[in-house]
Amino acid sequence: MSDDDATSARSRLSVTRREALAAVGGAALAAPTGTTASAVAADRRDPVLVRVCPGAVPLQARLRYGPDALRGDWPRPLRDALAAVESAFEQVLTYAGERERLADLEVRVEPGPSIRFPPAEMPLSADAVVPSTETLLGRFRDRLRERNALTDRSCHLLLHWSPLNYRVGYGGTVSPNALTGAADGGDAQTVANVGATEVWDSRAVTRNIAIHETLHTFLSSDIVDDLGAAVCDHELGAAVRTAPDTLRISPMATAYAGPDRIGGGTRFHGTGCYDHDRFSRHDGTEGIENWTYTTELSEATLEGVTRYLEDHLER
Repeated sequence: MSDDDATSARSRLSVTRREALAAVGGAALAAPTGTTASAVAADRRDPVLVRVCPGAVPLQARLRYGPDALRGDWPRPLRDALAAVESAFEQVLTYAGERERLADLEVRVEPGPSIRFPPAEMPLSADAVVPSTETLLGRFRDRLRERNALTDRSCHLLLHWSPLNYRVGYGGTVSPNALTGAADGGDAQTVANVGATEVWDSRAVTRNIAIHETLHTFLSSDIVDDLGAAVCDHELGAAVRTAPDTLRISPMATAYAGPDRIGGGTRFHGTGCYDHDRFSRHDGTEGIENWTYTTELSEATLEGVTRYLEDHLER
């Protein structure tokens, strides 16, 4: 990516990484101040919003990240997840801009409101103690509705901390709110379990899973079907051999690039659909001992998200 391409992509995001991180260091949710010339055009549609909402991080977890993590809503893992999501959309807009596409679409990535779920809200049950993804995202949507945060053109990512919640796993989405700008009001909700990635894996996996769960809401089955061999959006990812014993994994392939067993790449294998033979690129796992993770999106992922934005949100 050239310097000019990166600058153009950032201008179309409206909130840069520096601005976003400055915002989360102070107010929990501040209205973005930067606008582009195209953003004020009379025929411009409302921007697509990607709001990243911090969940509660317990004190004992914060102690791992130093004194600065003991206050505020954004300890370092959550800030890094936000920055990773912003980087992903910079890549998409750069890719689209190089092809003279999405010229009339603005995307904003911004810190969202802090989300808390008081235990007293639910009667004592297994779902209250270990909520399913459906229950968690339902409560998340209720919180957003109470705060008037639904816009019809937004993706809301919850950065959740629950390393032992096997029902949520690394995260996910649930219909009918699984696609941005689609059914039931148009807003999508998704969750990335950064508690699981931090405790069981690494910061690199945290970044990739935050991107992965967000992009799920910008990759519909019709778009994936149009892209060729892929059947599900995980197969738009890439697993590239960078050394005889090392595989580098892109965000959409994270948790799906290794063998289906504990410790096959990520500590836990994903439970969604995948077939290594249909990945945009998969160099195999034979002899692989080192698993590395890159926030760089595969070309198939870039094309898929660009098409979704064109078909569902630009018009």
